[in-house]
Amino acid sequence: MIERYTLPEMGNLWTDTYKMKTWLQVEIAVCEAQAELGYIPQAAVEEIKAKANFDPKRVLEIEAEVHHDVIAFLTNVNEYVGEAGRYIHLGMTSSDMIDTALSLQLRDSLQIVLTQVENLIQAIRYQAQQHRDTVMVGRSHGIHAEPITFGFKLAGWLAEMLRHRDRLSRVQDQIAVGQISGAVGTYANIDPKIEAIACQKLGLRPDTASTQVIARDIHADFMQAIALVAASLERFAVEIRNLQRTDVLEVEEFLLRVKKAPQRCLTSATRFAPSDSRA
Repeated sequence: MIERYTLPEMGNLWTDTYKMKTWLQVEIAVCEAQAELGYIPQAAVEEIKAKANFDPKRVLEIEAEVHHDVIAFLTNVNEYVGEAGRYIHLGMTSSDMIDTALSLQLRDSLQIVLTQVENLIQAIRYQAQQHRDTVMVGRSHGIHAEPITFGFKLAGWLAEMLRHRDRLSRVQDQIAVGQISGAVGTYANIDPKIEAIACQKLGLRPDTASTQVIARDIHADFMQAIALVAASLERFAVEIRNLQRTDVLEVEEFLLRVKKAPQRCLTSATRFAPSDSRA
């Protein structure tokens, strides 16, 4: 991601270090589930939880030798844990850890997006109410038509963002699935109850029918929902840019307005002229 345009809290979710933290979170949840069902000693789980750690640089060093990211990660974790480490990853396949951890990252990322979408919804709603009677030119294909109000224009944006919020909430629930089903999803070497318990601990649901991986249509739906939000934001931004052109000048960006006429500023967001036909 481009650092300049990345929210720090979002960027933190997509570092290699955070990814490995989620990997370890999944492994520990599975160990806890194994112990609850009596498959491994509880004392071993306590030792794993107390000692488990990793060093991203060391993981990369090991990966350069073994050419497998999961083996490299588990090898490094075992360097910290010692003997009890033999119970880590028991009965699992690599994608059990990777895909379940990815679901955690995607779910938490969507929560940040939803928070920002909600902030935008409230900002648009406020401005729509403020400018419900602010008359401006209506346009058809860019040509002057019947007059409208700026509040009416913003009401359309508000309705669009409300639909995005509903879609994102649905996708967040859909993406919150995990799999702990072993090689090719057959549960041949791991009890399905372990999957149920581990997923519950992680705040996920077991995938309905995972194979070697969680089906990617779920991830595609996630990306589509994000892309639709981005498309709307681009449209809003282009409209604002067009309306603040010198020869149109129906809205003005706050930073420009502060330089030109700070006494006319209205709110702490994008500023709109309070009189005549401008919004």
